[in-house]
Amino acid sequence: MDLRQQLETSLRDSLKSGDEIKKLTIRMVLSAVKFLEIEKGKTLDDSGVISVIQKEIKSRRESIQDAQKANRTDIIETTQMEISILETFLPKQLTEDEIRSMANSAIEEVHAQSIADIGKVMKVIIPRIQGRAPNGQVSQIIRNLLLN
Repeated sequence: MDLRQQLETSLRDSLKSGDEIKKLTIRMVLSAVKFLEIEKGKTLDDSGVISVIQKEIKSRRESIQDAQKANRTDIIETTQMEISILETFLPKQLTEDEIRSMANSAIEEVHAQSIADIGKVMKVIIPRIQGRAPNGQVSQIIRNLLLN
């Protein structure tokens, strides 16, 4: 069963169980997936769906930061629940040490010497990570390794 089918099955289950937050969250992700498919003119594979889910999670984390500034605990709680729902559809996330290890091997592989080589390293590492870590975090780790 591909990831999109898992989302649709989970949506049906949440409709039956009456779980409003899960229902709304999954509907929003499926809507974003369908919009992107229409925009690209083709059906998304699992990696495309994963990237949509990651964007949704990133958006919600930004919402939490804004809600914290406004002291809105109700929004924070709901948004954290949405993030936890979305994270269940992602592959097991890599730890920072695992990312650092993969980054070191990618740096050695492309013989990166300076921060100017970050693009080469990212080209090698992104397909290996594929949804198991945010690209921003990977980029930051590589940047730190190249600067040291």
